Amino acid sequence: MTSLKQFIRNVRAAKTIADERAVVQKESAAIRASFREESGDPNARRNNVAKLLYLFTLGERTHFGQIECLKLLASPRFADKRLGYLGTMLLLDEKQEVLTLVTNSLKNDLNHPNQYIVGLALCTLGNIASVEMSRDLFPEVETIISSANPYIRRKAALCAMRICRKVPDLQEHFLEKSKLLLQDRNHGVLLCGLTLVTNLCEADEAEGGENGVADMFKPLVPSLVKILKSLSTSGYAPEHDVTGITDPFLQVKILQLLRVLARGDVQVSEQINDILAQVATNTDSSKNVGNAILYEAVLTILDIEADSGLRVLGVNILGKFLSNRDNNIRYVALNTLIKVVAVEPNAVQRHRNTILDCLRDPDISIRRRALDLSFTLINESNVRVLIRELLAFLEVADNEFKPVMTSQIGIAADRFAPNKRWHVDTMLRVLKLAGNYVKEQILSSFVRLIATTPEVQTYSVQKLYAALKEDITQEGLTLAASWVIGEYGDALLKGGQYEEEELVKEVKESDIVDLFETILNSSYAGLIVTQYIVTATVKLTTRLSDQAQIDRLRRILQRYSTNLDIETQERAVEFRNLFNFDQIRKGVLEKMPPPEIREESRVLGEATKKRASKIIKKKPAQAATEDLLLDLMGDPSADAGAKTNGSQAQTTDLLADILGGGGPSASAPSQSKSPPPSNVDSIMSLFGGSSQSPAPGPTRSQPPASASADLLGDMSSPPPPPAASSGPPAHKAYNKNGLQITFQLKRDANAVQVLARFKNVGTTVQLSSVNLQAAVPKSQKLQLQPISQSELGPGQEATQQMRVTAVSGPPPARLRLRLKVGYSAGGAPATEQVDWAEPA
Repeated sequence: MTSLKQFIRNVRAAKTIADERAVVQKESAAIRASFREESGDPNARRNNVAKLLYLFTLGERTHFGQIECLKLLASPRFADKRLGYLGTMLLLDEKQEVLTLVTNSLKNDLNHPNQYIVGLALCTLGNIASVEMSRDLFPEVETIISSANPYIRRKAALCAMRICRKVPDLQEHFLEKSKLLLQDRNHGVLLCGLTLVTNLCEADEAEGGENGVADMFKPLVPSLVKILKSLSTSGYAPEHDVTGITDPFLQVKILQLLRVLARGDVQVSEQINDILAQVATNTDSSKNVGNAILYEAVLTILDIEADSGLRVLGVNILGKFLSNRDNNIRYVALNTLIKVVAVEPNAVQRHRNTILDCLRDPDISIRRRALDLSFTLINESNVRVLIRELLAFLEVADNEFKPVMTSQIGIAADRFAPNKRWHVDTMLRVLKLAGNYVKEQILSSFVRLIATTPEVQTYSVQKLYAALKEDITQEGLTLAASWVIGEYGDALLKGGQYEEEELVKEVKESDIVDLFETILNSSYAGLIVTQYIVTATVKLTTRLSDQAQIDRLRRILQRYSTNLDIETQERAVEFRNLFNFDQIRKGVLEKMPPPEIREESRVLGEATKKRASKIIKKKPAQAATEDLLLDLMGDPSADAGAKTNGSQAQTTDLLADILGGGGPSASAPSQSKSPPPSNVDSIMSLFGGSSQSPAPGPTRSQPPASASADLLGDMSSPPPPPAASSGPPAHKAYNKNGLQITFQLKRDANAVQVLARFKNVGTTVQLSSVNLQAAVPKSQKLQLQPISQSELGPGQEATQQMRVTAVSGPPPARLRLRLKVGYSAGGAPATEQVDWAEPA
């Protein structure tokens, strides 16, 4: 057997992990053998347990030494007990069954005449006490806490805190004795007593304060204030001095207890206002211990019913912290100011420049906190300055900041914009800097702003065209620009109305078509971008006058008439066949009426503001953090029906609005207005229908069959089915109860497009309520469109489009999906979950 020192030397001398593993295994085997031999040498057992503790620090398995620790506890020697209790605390926890054997040893040692053995027992009980052990041993602790020995009293106070945490019913046994601890002159006992009382009050407050524990200790506030005053004004005390400040640990603990006692109590708050002001002004802030006291004083000031002047003093201390070189102090200050800004906004505004300087800090945690705080400072008077600074930061920010920043800037611009043109310029800047990270709601709000503000439409379309011509890599910018150019393309051709240099240049019709072709032929043309541009293309055929350019637009539509995506293909075919009816086409593609703005459709409506104010009151620390942003942008209780359509369907709602209700979204009156009756009557007359108002149209998942059939063919023949044989190979994903599901995959540089085909292969059974849900690994992102139709008769087919992208990097080389298939076969509902992997 080697000694502990030699064992440590051998482990450290190992040159490889394998060598270290060999040394550890050899020594563990020797320790096990020594335990089995039961040699009478107590030094051998103590040596083995010491080596076990070293193995525990290395993360090795040491459970076989638990009983040996208990044997050391039974030894009369102090050295054995000390090591045994240390091993018991480290190798055991309250869930171990062996712990029941420790209770008797603890009971004996708590009554031992040696104060150091009693201290060991109290320390162990305070670390590993279970509920049963607490109930068995609390009488001994209750007795010891009144001991004349200060060494034992302070350990008993901490042990009592553990017992009260485990068994709250026992706290009444320690309340009166805790009052005596707060009057003790020994700093150690007072410190432990303050910890115990603070814990008792906070536990009672968490349970609703029914027992009134805090009220029992409020009469002691004057004595606590007196102690704190003497500590803050006393001179040099050698036994308690820490870098020139007398017992900063005790000062912090007193401030913590005063905060708990004064919370919500005006009378107690008035008693401690003066001492808080004294501590805040007299404490040396050049040293770290002084800053710790100041920080605790600020937290107390902000948490109690303090007057406004004292709160401003607290905010100024935090502002001073921001100029400190220590990043820890600056982080603490920023984190606390976020809580304060809802209470003292004007005081925090004075430190705005210092907060903005923190956005350039090399430490990412400082930048993140400064960013959260900056958004809470925005109001009507400073929105221009702060948004300009935030946009400058957005230009150099890490990608992880951009989703939150773009959303927050969009919310702030929607609430505090001084005028519409500034709002447009701000959102355009956001799209240019971080268009790939703009959330759908922010993009929709920007498009709605332009549609409802005629005076900025010409300006907006020209600015968006110039920005898109410079950069086609930002998806958000491409989506907004393509929609606006398609809607107001005629205004784009005017040019020269504004002072900006890029708007003075003349724009030709061929330039617009060239730009769209460039985007469609690039690697940035994802499914959503393609759909937006195809829609804008057909709109431009009524905005442009050059027949040559109109023919080019028709050829674009012709190209996408055979697209793999069934939604894009169907729209392209319908749009192309509209050219057979010029008068109808002009009516269908006329400019959309301004959308009705309801509070639930705004980025930040009144209802949302009320909800946000409630959150700020309840959780001021998160008033401007991502929690509030998620609540503003994605409340699960708001518009639950719209979410069932998936984010893909929501993004492409503007596509369906082009046909003014004749498209797939006609059944959702909250999303688009119906077209003028004359246009509907004209279209319906083509299909042989009457001029009466049409019945409510199908949902997005059920395209109008009759209209599609007439537009796809010669007004008499049915539409040809999509050619599956000429496309990618079909992979079978599900085949049961007459329902067959196959997947066709198409890859590009950015994503994997999946076309799911559903077919009722039965001969008699009707399939209804057919739906497919899918999930991908966390490293990937899935966009799922609705199924084309959920009712399948024998032999009928339906399709559904999916798009899988990687969160970062290229798309997955091999696709893996978890599918949930639901349907009703002959009236019997069925739901099944399957895992599908792309064949190698």
